[in-house]
Amino acid sequence: MKRETLLWTIVFVIGVAALGARYAMTPNGFGKVYVEPEPERFVQTDDGAWVDYDSAEILDGEMADTPFVDIPADRRIEWTRYESAKPIDFFEAEAADPNQTTYELSKPRTFGIWMAAFFTLAIFSFLYKDNPLYKIAEAVVVGVSAGYWMVVGFWDVIVPNLMAKLLPGMVQSTFMPGLETHGVDLQYLVPLVLGIMLIWRLVPHGAWISRWPLAFIIGTTAGIRLVGFIEADFLSQINNSIVPLYVTDPLTGDFSFGDSLRNLLLVIGVLTCLVYFFFSIEHKGIVGKTARVGIWFLMVTFGAAFGYTVMGRIALLAIRIEFLFDDWLWLIDPTGQRSIESAVGMILPAFGMG
Repeated sequence: MKRETLLWTIVFVIGVAALGARYAMTPNGFGKVYVEPEPERFVQTDDGAWVDYDSAEILDGEMADTPFVDIPADRRIEWTRYESAKPIDFFEAEAADPNQTTYELSKPRTFGIWMAAFFTLAIFSFLYKDNPLYKIAEAVVVGVSAGYWMVVGFWDVIVPNLMAKLLPGMVQSTFMPGLETHGVDLQYLVPLVLGIMLIWRLVPHGAWISRWPLAFIIGTTAGIRLVGFIEADFLSQINNSIVPLYVTDPLTGDFSFGDSLRNLLLVIGVLTCLVYFFFSIEHKGIVGKTARVGIWFLMVTFGAAFGYTVMGRIALLAIRIEFLFDDWLWLIDPTGQRSIESAVGMILPAFGMG
């Protein structure tokens, strides 16, 4: 066995042993997600609108004082929404009443926490080398991300922005009872037709039909982005580059050396960088020296951008490490979800001290 493989095998065994020891030391376990069930009830008023039953003054006529269970089944909808709850709230409620129903363990979300921890460690395994666990995690992340954004696009775009404009009654009674609508708008038949044409690419002999909506999307997007780029980037940068070199304090009227120096460096940087990218004149003499000053400004800019990117990646790494130590292993408690007293109460019984 290679020394590198032996080293990582030892690390893996130690990790599994530490995970088992951590679980044995925590009677209530770790990596669990608790939720608070919240009932959601909607009723249909006499004018056909679906509204929240628990809000005040929403029912009309003889339904005003009718209990929810006595409302006709075709005019009421009920389901349960599960809000995230702190583990400490569940522990306190269980200690007060073992039969409490205010909080409960969410098995699907708990499974999600463990799967997230597994895939995080699988991605980290690439530090060793490219391996099957990393490839599985990579494929799952890409596939789940595509599926997730497809579902988000359906519920956040297609349903409220398309279906609700063409079939408001069906959307309120089937998908979103609390959605506010303003009647049928036949103008939205145009994006519906374009969307159907775009999906036509999946048909073997009709792929050419999808080129029309695709060309429309690319053309309109390019036009919108061009206007936005000119206003937000091009004109804005020119406007921000035209600054006074002599700056005074607006309160006292005295000369502000710091602001003046900043504006001077900004103007010099802009002009020297423009000279560097001006290739119609050979970079010799004063032009060459000015271009070299522009190179220094460019290198500082690129270095700052690179450092900003690295810090962003480090922030992502810190978030994943915090997830492993907080949400999964319960070793830290930065958000106060588990108090010190509860943590000690979970650990002491493992040593026979509780």
